[in-house]
Amino acid sequence: MFDTLSERLTSTVKRLRGQARLTEDNITDTLREVRMALLEADVALPVVKDLMARVKARAIGQEVLNSLTPGQAFIKIVNDELVAIMGEANDGLNLNDQPPVVVLVAGLQGAGKTTTVAKLARFLREKAGKSVMVVSTDVYRPAAIDQLGALAKEVEAGFFPSAPTDDPVDIARRAVDEARVTQQDVLLVDTAGRLHIDADMMDEIRRIHDAISPTETLFVVDSMTGQDAANTARAFDEALPLTGVVLTKTDGDARGGAALSVRQITGKPIKFLGVGEKTAALEPFHPDRIASRILGMGDIVSLVEEAQEKVDQKKAARLAKKIRKGKTFDMNDLREQFLQMKKMGGVAGLLDKLPGVSGIPDHVKNQINDKQFDHMLAIINSMTPQERRFPDVIKGSRKRRIANGAGLQVQDVNRLLKQHLQMRKMMKKMKGGNMRKMMRGMRGGGMPPGMPF
Repeated sequence: MFDTLSERLTSTVKRLRGQARLTEDNITDTLREVRMALLEADVALPVVKDLMARVKARAIGQEVLNSLTPGQAFIKIVNDELVAIMGEANDGLNLNDQPPVVVLVAGLQGAGKTTTVAKLARFLREKAGKSVMVVSTDVYRPAAIDQLGALAKEVEAGFFPSAPTDDPVDIARRAVDEARVTQQDVLLVDTAGRLHIDADMMDEIRRIHDAISPTETLFVVDSMTGQDAANTARAFDEALPLTGVVLTKTDGDARGGAALSVRQITGKPIKFLGVGEKTAALEPFHPDRIASRILGMGDIVSLVEEAQEKVDQKKAARLAKKIRKGKTFDMNDLREQFLQMKKMGGVAGLLDKLPGVSGIPDHVKNQINDKQFDHMLAIINSMTPQERRFPDVIKGSRKRRIANGAGLQVQDVNRLLKQHLQMRKMMKKMKGGNMRKMMRGMRGGGMPPGMPF
């Protein structure tokens, strides 16, 4: 997300380097470039105008601190204003009401409401420790109820059954009663969508809302619709008292216009981002972290949080102990590292949060992809237990057998063996915890070429 905008803004501020002050003369061109970058990212025009006015007012005549270049000072100003238009901090769900806390989920057809309900259920169960029940009031879309039932089973949430012949308002009322009797902490109510906003749909959702009085009413919208996402959210808010927005499909949105427009246009906070198809692919929306990503400074805080949650700490500790004792880093260890990286969203998920990635040329970024992980895992999986422990035994006939088993070429096996050998040498320098030796190895070109990290 924000790839295009990040590249434009990062390259634009370079023009200010070498200047002693930010003046109206040397900042006008930069502001024009920033304005064009925002418009091309499909940010709503009123939002762009307001942002530019505030940035210009702060930037012109801004004294540059001794430790900063004008470009850095300008980035700080833009960062502050981006955070201001997206909301100062993460606005989470209100879970302090008397249980069951009812969350009504609304949106247009195809925005990803049902999947978002499952993601929210998993998030609340795993991150907040809540018991969750879900229910579908969508009696119109074929298999909508069955879809939510299957997803509820996957995320281990309770499921209140309903039928296409039931009245949506009655379904919602009965679900609230059941959630209360079974002492559920949260009830998530999935509603029917339409291809466009129409009176019947809005009337039905209003009646459901009035019947169950939800604590949260979330609007789910496809981020790839750009500023239209904000306009649609505003139309819903006029008919329904929304408390927040969930932006979906952000992993496929290189522009980011919706994220920058929704809060300003609707006055409602973005609470979550859908960052993939899997039920774990949901992130709380942190304006400061998003602004940092937009400006090419990465999101190390989210990266560390993700590592703490998804990396198996016991396995990591065992590997560290093994290396400190000088034991060989074998193919089993390499395979485990690949699997841990995949848990964290693969290369694409990591690159999005690393500082400076926007400055990497496209042809380089395109070579770094998760397909390499899959190929290397296939090669390791084709090895025997002995070959994984002692990869030096892998010679001609073994290489051909492994390549055939993985559906790849012998040169692919050779490449992995070479990369593993280089990693093994680097790990050997860490014996006894000597990190400085490893860092010298990296500076001397010891990082395995072609590795996907």
